[in-house]
Amino acid sequence: MAPGRGFFDRDPVLLAPLLLGAVLVYDAPDGRVAVRLSELEAYRGPGEDPGSHTFRGPTPRNITMFGDPAHLYAYFSYGMHTCLNIVTRPKGTASGILMRGATVVEGIELARSRRPGAKDRDLARGPGRLSKALGVPLSAKGSDLLAPPFDLRVPVRPVPHAAGPRTGVSGPGGGTAFPWRFWIPGDPGVSPYKRHANADD
Repeated sequence: MAPGRGFFDRDPVLLAPLLLGAVLVYDAPDGRVAVRLSELEAYRGPGEDPGSHTFRGPTPRNITMFGDPAHLYAYFSYGMHTCLNIVTRPKGTASGILMRGATVVEGIELARSRRPGAKDRDLARGPGRLSKALGVPLSAKGSDLLAPPFDLRVPVRPVPHAAGPRTGVSGPGGGTAFPWRFWIPGDPGVSPYKRHANADD
């Protein structure tokens, strides 16, 4: 199903489970790759979510999160990985969903060439791997995920899912009070859970 923008204009904690099983397509200059989303993390806005980039308000890095829903918030992590997020809620609210894990469903040969030596289940299993397999650059930040070169289609019916604490988030945002990581049990695209050493319980 091709959703309208209003579909994304809601609380990311409620939206994330509905996006499990969605297919994200990206047409890069060297070809198309599509992935099925199998693991997502929800992040609320300023003052609500201590694990979110927007907790303390807008900055040059996170300003895309304050924009219209269904746009791409991309950021560089650990000096080496591009991570991709779907902006949610109305403009100015600054909530989003991190695409943490997926399975390649189209363009697997191209994805393999971008991730040489990786097993097929690992091509997009993790946020940095996901962006690399798709070929989405950091410069795509702010792109409309409902318009070329992207396409995003959601399942007609929600898929069964599990929920738990977010991966690698420090402080209270990484504790059990924020069970905002959602995944499809048994899906090969789900990454291993890693609790941050400084996450609060």
